[in-house]
Amino acid sequence: MVGYLNDLIDNLDNEYAGLAENALDSDVGFVDTGSYAFNALLSGSIYGGLPGNKVTALAGESSTGKTFFALGVAKNFLDMDKEAGVIYFETEGALTKQILEDRDIDTNRFVIVPVTTIQEFRTQAVRILENHKTVPEQARKPILFCLDSLGMLSTNKEVADVAEGKDTRDMTRAQLVRGAFRVLSLKLAQLDVPMIVTNHTFDVIGSYVPMKDMGGGGGLKYAASTIVFLGKSKDRDGTEIVGNIIKATTQKSRFTKEQMKVECKLNFETGLSRYHGLTDLAVEAGIWESAGGRITVDGKKVFGKVIMKEPEKFFTEEVLKQIDEHCKSKFMYGTESEQETEDNTGE
Repeated sequence: MVGYLNDLIDNLDNEYAGLAENALDSDVGFVDTGSYAFNALLSGSIYGGLPGNKVTALAGESSTGKTFFALGVAKNFLDMDKEAGVIYFETEGALTKQILEDRDIDTNRFVIVPVTTIQEFRTQAVRILENHKTVPEQARKPILFCLDSLGMLSTNKEVADVAEGKDTRDMTRAQLVRGAFRVLSLKLAQLDVPMIVTNHTFDVIGSYVPMKDMGGGGGLKYAASTIVFLGKSKDRDGTEIVGNIIKATTQKSRFTKEQMKVECKLNFETGLSRYHGLTDLAVEAGIWESAGGRITVDGKKVFGKVIMKEPEKFFTEEVLKQIDEHCKSKFMYGTESEQETEDNTGE
């Protein structure tokens, strides 16, 4: 049968077609985001992260910190591999060299591509991927795509209408977004290029319960393997605002359960906190105990702020291992054998 199937696809002129045994990797690669808790939310493991060849959408209201969150992930991507690079499609003209330098991002490996319309973004993204494809696989450098933000992209028709003074609504936008991501999703997967897309959310009018949705039509909803809604509160040091506490919720995920939540910390100077959110997971897993606003660690009661001042002291390799095991059961879908065990025990 193997030979027969190979004969059927022999003249396809498609270098990526082949038996699943050979054409598909056994595991999906992940890109460390710089936050253990956010890694777990996206992949089910604190050592995972962004899907390594798919689209991840970060959505939230205005001033939620989507850009800084994406920059935090991009910084960690560059820090993890000195040969890596970031292609940043920027739509607002708000990103400056100073912003990048303030966050200690290597500007020599960070390419800014200003884009105005969906068509412009689609064409330039595809051209970059096609150029990337011409490099022999073993010589390709890791790259990360970022689009910030989808909601700010216009269309050629809208630009032309504005220039002509027309005030008609552009009904082509949603279709263009769907078309762009249909093309990009497959190319990203083939070339192992992860992509972050930031987008805005809005309140759904007429819903019986408070609901939020993403702008831009359904294209991104179908193309993204993961969609995370972000909410924030201010992180203060005394009276000074030093960052944001980000509450992240999965609205869609192909790797973990939906509607799961974690808390991350985004510092304006140092970026994403590696350990923030782990204390709650350790207590939840029964590794530590919490009572009276303090955490019991190895028989000693300490405040959470003390743990966060010296996280490496408390989050030892053994503790991280136990947290990771807990995250697998908390965030990932159960296996068939696990479900059968639950059914047999009546739980």
